[in-house]
Amino acid sequence: MCKECGCGLGGGGRQTGNHTHAHHHHDHDQARNHAGHDHPSGPWSLTLNQSLMEKNDRLAARNRELFRAKGLLVLNVVSSPGSGKTTFIRETAVRLAKSLRVGVIVGDLATDNDAARLRTAGIPVVQITTGTVCHLDADMVFQAAARLTLDSLDVLVIENVGNLVCPADYDLGEQLRVVLLSTTEGEDKPLKYPPLFHSAHVAIVTKSDLAAAAGFDRELALTNLKRVSHHATRFELSAKTGQGMDTWLAFLTEQRARTNPAPAAR
Repeated sequence: MCKECGCGLGGGGRQTGNHTHAHHHHDHDQARNHAGHDHPSGPWSLTLNQSLMEKNDRLAARNRELFRAKGLLVLNVVSSPGSGKTTFIRETAVRLAKSLRVGVIVGDLATDNDAARLRTAGIPVVQITTGTVCHLDADMVFQAAARLTLDSLDVLVIENVGNLVCPADYDLGEQLRVVLLSTTEGEDKPLKYPPLFHSAHVAIVTKSDLAAAAGFDRELALTNLKRVSHHATRFELSAKTGQGMDTWLAFLTEQRARTNPAPAAR
């Protein structure tokens, strides 16, 4: 659970702790008869009757309606740091340029390096710097989307903060959640972070060109993905060499056509 943003506390969970509030001590008959409140000696618990995620869910629904009205296909791309998100998004946008117009919202803790790399490809990009917050939420995306000309886009890609824990809880209003698993980070990531991989609609094995050098066990990785992301559409590709990109782009084009059957105005 993230100590900065508190994500992971939603869904009517509990907080536990010790009775530590400051007060003066004085004589009284019974410790339990002090100004009408109890003095439990051990840990206490507080039941949260309202989901802390409720606000985000409402805002995500608002985003979804906005994106639907604009005829946008919206992807939320999640992964661990260093899995190749930015290169993957950049190559997707460049290779789709002749048929679909792509815009990007980038989330990062501190720098705009990824946004700068994407802009070199002529892609409209809005940067969100989250500071200590380790995920994007629906309101951040709404504010960033307002800085893009959505009517001139067909596909909006949200590059989430590199994190395999907290983004799992936050609906951003996307149609497709896309999780990346690179060949350089190990085959057991789906087993270590099941909520995120289970929540994804699409699971992509990236950096396939480095599989042999990294000693990547492809069969084991696919088995693990099938166990956790059994419902997800799976791809294997290298954004750097282009291997497998055509299959991914064909899928994306089909998804966009389902979102908005009308031809894109160019």
